[in-house]
Amino acid sequence: MASALSEIDVKILNALQEDSRLTVQELADRVALSASSCWRRLRSLEDTGVIRRYTALVDPKAASVGECVFAHVTLERHSAETAAIFIEAVRKRAEVLECYAVSGDADYLLRVAVGEIADYNRFLEEFVFHLPFQVRIRSNFALKEIKYETALPLRPTAR
Repeated sequence: MASALSEIDVKILNALQEDSRLTVQELADRVALSASSCWRRLRSLEDTGVIRRYTALVDPKAASVGECVFAHVTLERHSAETAAIFIEAVRKRAEVLECYAVSGDADYLLRVAVGEIADYNRFLEEFVFHLPFQVRIRSNFALKEIKYETALPLRPTAR
C-alpha cells in the first residue's frame, strides 16, 4: 500500500532526489525543520520503504557503458514456470538495468546498458540464446538521449 506523503515529506524527498548526500542538518535547513524532527521524518520514510536506498548516479558514457538498448521480449510459451525462469535469469544479469512486464506486442521490456554493440551481441549469445525456451526479441538502440531524469514528480497525498 502506498504511503501518504505530507507537504514536508515531499520537500524532504525532493531535496534528497536532488542531492542524497545532504546531512540531516542541511536537509532540515532546506525544509525548515529542526534536525531532530527532520531525522524522525527521514527515518519514517526509510522504515516505510518510501526511500529504498541512497545511491550515486554514474554517467554511462564516462563509465564506458554508454550504449542503451531497449529489448522487447516475447516468450513463446506462456506459463508461470517459464515466466519465473525468465525473471530469475534477468535479475542475475548486471547489464539489464530495468525489466518490466508490459502489455502490447511484447511480454517484457528490458533496458540494457552495454559498452558497444558487440557487447549487446554477446549478451544475446550468452544469455537470451541459452534460455531453456524460445523467445522473440526486438531490439531498439537509443540514438540520442533526449531526457533522463531519476527524480519522481512528487506531491502531497491525502492521509
